[in-house]
Amino acid sequence: IANTAQRPKKEDYGDYIYIVLKALHHGAQNNEVFIEQVSIVVWEGLVISFEEGHTDLFGQLVERIKKSRERFARLGHDYLVYSLMDTVVDNYFAILERLGDGIEDIEDELVGSPTPDTLIKIRAFKNEIAFLLKTLWPLRELISGLERGESRLMGQHVRLYLRDVYDHTIEIVETVETLREMVSGMID
Repeated sequence: IANTAQRPKKEDYGDYIYIVLKALHHGAQNNEVFIEQVSIVVWEGLVISFEEGHTDLFGQLVERIKKSRERFARLGHDYLVYSLMDTVVDNYFAILERLGDGIEDIEDELVGSPTPDTLIKIRAFKNEIAFLLKTLWPLRELISGLERGESRLMGQHVRLYLRDVYDHTIEIVETVETLREMVSGMID
């Protein structure tokens, strides 16, 4: 948990699972994206999550749990794990929207009145996209493994929900690939 340089992964130790996710957050400027590690440790009937930073990533989820305690208790620890993962993955959509807007702004600058700084900005976006892809591929595999039932701690009833998170991950990867193509076209 203290090693925050890990890629997204799942380690199954039999009695418990250790999951690492990368959560994305907006910076002060549109094209700034900050990454923090989210670690989740899952036992039968117990989930502990750790965030690297001090964000309100799970604020809405906490409110949902407060309003629907009985539902979350009935659905179990594995549903809570799904909910945590879903929150992290859904946050990627907001990040990608801002990233796409920034790329469109650079594209307008490139067509209108490019400067040497324009190329520097394009390269920065290219590096950001490459980093996102390095984070997304292992995330996709992690979710796929849980959805396939590779761990006894994730019940059958949660697999449908995990499939939805997996589908979102695929959609995000496709969007990032499209953004990468746009940036490569600008460099060309």
